[in-house]
Amino acid sequence: MNMLKRTLTAMVLLPLVVTAVLVFPRIWFFALIQAILLAALVEFYTLPRRKKMFPKKGLGILLALIFGATFYFPTFSIAAALIAGIALCAFYYVLTVTKLEKLAFFPASVALTYFGALYLSFTLNHLIWLRDQFAPILILYMFAVIFIGDTGAMFVGRLLGKHKMAPMASPNKTWEGSIGGLVTGAAGGLAFQQLFFSGDAVIWKVVVFALILQMVAQVSDPFESLFKRASGVKDSSNLLPGHGGFLDRVDSLILAIPVFYYLLKYIGMQ
Repeated sequence: MNMLKRTLTAMVLLPLVVTAVLVFPRIWFFALIQAILLAALVEFYTLPRRKKMFPKKGLGILLALIFGATFYFPTFSIAAALIAGIALCAFYYVLTVTKLEKLAFFPASVALTYFGALYLSFTLNHLIWLRDQFAPILILYMFAVIFIGDTGAMFVGRLLGKHKMAPMASPNKTWEGSIGGLVTGAAGGLAFQQLFFSGDAVIWKVVVFALILQMVAQVSDPFESLFKRASGVKDSSNLLPGHGGFLDRVDSLILAIPVFYYLLKYIGMQ
């Protein structure tokens, strides 16, 4: 039943993703990215509350939008946004931490609030730069590598998995599944390239980039899972049937998106 739910949800999301990447005007694409990352951010901020730690959702959303604006407005530097974010945190907490009981929760609150916004907004918004500076089809290549690799890792892990890879973060992930993910991700990336941009890329780069993306995704996923395990939950929410929440759906992409951007920027695929 869970696999059926995953498949049906993916069938709904896939056309939206393809349309957004290939067709949406820049402002719509930017707005969609902000909506997705803010939904994931709210889920992220909900997790530590189970352990009596209280990041500030409103402040975090504002910080995420400020960080995100640097990817849309070229004249607004990331350095300025980071300083503005620290200044906003300073003003907010100086004015609101007025009692000893609040002071005890302050370090965890400010750290989680600032980190959460940076963790999701600074990473996922690299999609804006990817679409602006490179062919949009390359974003779909990245998605194909990660999602095909994730699916391959899941099936290979179920069939052959014996050696746990990161039992504390992801108890079901195995080294056998990891290798399966690398192989299927690389094969999926190569097949996608041959079908959609066969004359515009060097084959070895297509395969090597796919392997790097899969390796990064396989670290990004359990890293996000550590926050859930620390909070005692399996999924960040149940908003996406079969997939958990928005944070669960983007976990593999959080590190993969910026890594792919800088691979293209400094190495290139041609």
